Amino acid sequence: MKFAILGGTFNPVHIGHLALADDVCKSLGYDRVIFIPTFIPPHKQMAHVESAEDRAQMLKNSFEGDERFLVETCEIDRGGVSYTIDTVHYLIEKYKDELDGKFGLIMGQENAFEFDKWKGADELAEITDIIIAQRQQSKSVDTKGFENKSTGAYTGGFNNEDYLNVFNNFNHHYVPLKNLILPVSSTEIRARIASGSGWRYLVPEAVFKYIVDNKLYEYAD
Repeated sequence: MKFAILGGTFNPVHIGHLALADDVCKSLGYDRVIFIPTFIPPHKQMAHVESAEDRAQMLKNSFEGDERFLVETCEIDRGGVSYTIDTVHYLIEKYKDELDGKFGLIMGQENAFEFDKWKGADELAEITDIIIAQRQQSKSVDTKGFENKSTGAYTGGFNNEDYLNVFNNFNHHYVPLKNLILPVSSTEIRARIASGSGWRYLVPEAVFKYIVDNKLYEYAD
């Protein structure tokens, strides 16, 4: 069975995440996509983050009934800061009897841009098949105060020119994914919820209900 990994804060999960996972299955022939919510990301200072338990539950709710997708909470269970290289080693051992070939490691262009700064980047490139998805960012509301901040050597200075260059300048073997680009982000969703702007159809219905019922992200009736 072919497995791919999609990690992130999923704060919250939205239709873009699910469309990307669907595209990996349909376009690249993967049987399963494992969503891995981070506990504490090593390279980000998160803004307006909900609990790891809430983020994991929203993920589970978002694709209920779709057997291609599953949630792995190993980084939450581990606690503290987790690195992708450690998680991949864990998953290789866990799924060794089911895994056909290497895990696919899904990342957007902005992550690929700074991939060489990741812990164990060279080893990751050898033990996984890196999948680089197209990404674009556009904002329709003011997201100041809701954006995550890069830490350490990570610049977070990704711009439109970098979007054009990242595929040509990536130093490892990779598979480009010609995915549908949906201009939606968790950052903007958080800002929209807090400001009272429309956001309902940017997330799956089950996620919308969970956020409303639990009054997450400063939601107010």
